Amino acid sequence: MTTLTPRPRQHGIRMSVLTVNRWQTLYMRKWTVGGGVIFDADRILMVQNHRRGGRTDWSTPGGVIDEGETVVQGLTREVKEETGLAVASWIGPIYTISAEAPEMDWTLRVEVHQATGFSGDIQIEDPDGIVREVQWFTRDLLPSLLEGQQLWLREPLLSYLDEQLPDDAHFNYRVLGNEAGQLRAERV
Repeated sequence: MTTLTPRPRQHGIRMSVLTVNRWQTLYMRKWTVGGGVIFDADRILMVQNHRRGGRTDWSTPGGVIDEGETVVQGLTREVKEETGLAVASWIGPIYTISAEAPEMDWTLRVEVHQATGFSGDIQIEDPDGIVREVQWFTRDLLPSLLEGQQLWLREPLLSYLDEQLPDDAHFNYRVLGNEAGQLRAERV
């Protein structure tokens, strides 16, 4: 018999599977995320995220798109919350990412857009308390900054900055493992 742990149902889909000679309904979490590439001359804006267990990582600003929002609306809201900057318009998506983690029952779809300009001053107003620092970095510092990051975060951004995107500008990954510090991603 399989024991299921209840999961939050704000972002997800139901599916039925056959386990130990009976059907069970499982809940697979599904997120749509908006990511924002924001340049200031030769620098790119990055945010430091505080994760469970005290881990931190760096990413472009952005986050989960709420129900009823378009990706651009949600991305604009997330950037304002995480950085204090107001972005009036975006181009893109400049690239997209799909990641599936079957052992953790989640799928992720990311649309990354590039800001055409911004106003305001850096000020963290993140209601989730995840973003701890906002900083501009030159392109040459990003490989070391992103070292150790999950492949689905690092590879697409560096490929975009190096003008090495795949023809369809899409990256597809399978995430293996079920412990945050032990995950392994492979491009499929």
